[in-house]
This record gives sequence, C-alpha cells and structure tokens, in this order.
Amino acid sequence: MSILEFLLAPFVASLILTGITTYLGVHVVERGVIFVDLSLAQIAALGAAVAVLMGLDPHSSNSYWISLGFTFVGAIIFSALRTRRVHIPQEAIIGITYAVASAATILAMSKATGETEHLKDMLVGNILAVSWNEVTRAAILCGLIGAFHYLFRRKFLLISLNPQEAEAQRVSIRFWDFLFYASFGLVVTFAVAIAGVLLVFCYLIVPSVGAMLFADRIGPRLAIGWTLGTLVSALGVYLSVVLDLPTGATIVCTFGGVLLLMFLVHLAVYHGQSGRELHGVHAEATGANDPPRRA
Repeated sequence: MSILEFLLAPFVASLILTGITTYLGVHVVERGVIFVDLSLAQIAALGAAVAVLMGLDPHSSNSYWISLGFTFVGAIIFSALRTRRVHIPQEAIIGITYAVASAATILAMSKATGETEHLKDMLVGNILAVSWNEVTRAAILCGLIGAFHYLFRRKFLLISLNPQEAEAQRVSIRFWDFLFYASFGLVVTFAVAIAGVLLVFCYLIVPSVGAMLFADRIGPRLAIGWTLGTLVSALGVYLSVVLDLPTGATIVCTFGGVLLLMFLVHLAVYHGQSGRELHGVHAEATGANDPPRRA
C-alpha cells in the first residue's frame, strides 16, 4: 500500500501530461514539425539553466517565468517562419534552434554549481519527486490550455490539417500559429520542470505516432493515444520503482518498446490484409477462382 501511495502523485501527473500532450502531439505530427516540441522543451531548459546561473532555485516561480519567457521567444520565431515566402524549411530552423539551445544550456550549466545534476534533471527529469502541489498546478494549467484549444478547435485543426483551405478562408495563419506555439510553450515549460526534455518529447510524439498506425481520424487517434499514454505511464513508473531505475528514462524506454510492439502488430495485421487482397486480385485476374469447366 505504501508503494501505491508513493506512486500515486507521479502517476496522476503522468495522466495529466498525457491528456494535453497527446492532443498537442496530433497537431505537431499533422504539421510535419516533429521536433518542434523537442526544440521548445530545450529552449525551456535553457531558460531554467540561465535561472540557475543567476543563482535562483530551478524549481522556484522565478525560474519558471524566466524559462517561460525563453519559450515565448521560441514561439514567436517558429510562428513567424511559417510562410511560403521563406525558402528555408521550417524543420531545418527547428533543428538548428534545438542544437544551439542545447549547446547554450551546456555552456550555462558549466558555470553553475552542481551542473551535472541539474543537466540530468533537465534531460530526464525526476517525476517521482513531483509533489501534490505541482500536480494541482499542472491540472489547472493543462485544463485551461485544453479549454482554450477546445474553444478554438476549428481554427487550430484547420490550420494543422488543411493550411491551404485556411489561407483560402483568409485565416491569419501566423497569428493562430503564435497562439498555438505560445499555449504549447506554456505546457512544455511546466512539463520540462517536472518530467525532463526527453520524457516530454515522448509524451508529445509517441502516443500520436502509435495512434496513426491504427486510425486516420482525430477522435480515434486521441482515444488510442490517451490509452497508450496511460498504460505506458503506469508501467514505466512501476518498473522504475521495482528495478530502482531513473523514472524518466524508464518511461521513455517503455514508450519505445511499446511503440515497436505496436509497429510489429501493424505490420502483421495490415500487411497481412494487403497480401490477401493482392492475392485475391491476382486470382481474379487469372481466373483461378472460376469454377472448373467440364470437358
């Protein structure tokens, strides 16, 4: 019973992150900017590193606001670059931003006391140490962001799924992109503080990618993604305690293993169906299924 009580807060935090990040991950995958979440998470980590360098507690509210300010700058950059007049692919800018933010974080932490531990926390996090106060704040923040996206879901989905139609309807793509990335950044900044960069990336991408293997519509994708995130979170947190392993890294590896298993199931089911369909077409074309003729 004591183990269950110990795991309850981390598990609830994982559920909250799964709920909002799976939805945001659907948008990210549809937009084709897979690494934007990793880049924004790293920018948030850079802000936290700067706060540590300034002598602030990495878990204080001041550190959070500094980190959020850095993330908003990233949101402005990414939303401004989404235009056909820019010849450089957006994914290239995202990758460069991630590399520079990562290097800048290492440089900042190299001048801070206890830099190794801080870097480890920002990379893989320590979700087992999450408090109920942080869980409550996460629930409020993610609830507000979720309500905001639900209220303007038609605009966000149109821009993500059909940007050409959005342009035809004279929707201000740059403005709504900024709102998307800004709200995205609010979630990522808070999530990185409790879960780390790698785990946040997995929560945002893996459930959406896994759901795409078995569903084409948004509703079923969300259902599959939320189920996947919930089960993997429970399994990863449990394994980290039983095997005495870092929680964030354990959940990330569990996500990878489950996604591989889903891919193998997808190959077995859908490729098997395709093979039978091709065999049926070939048989029909060659007349193999025709009844035998009498002599």
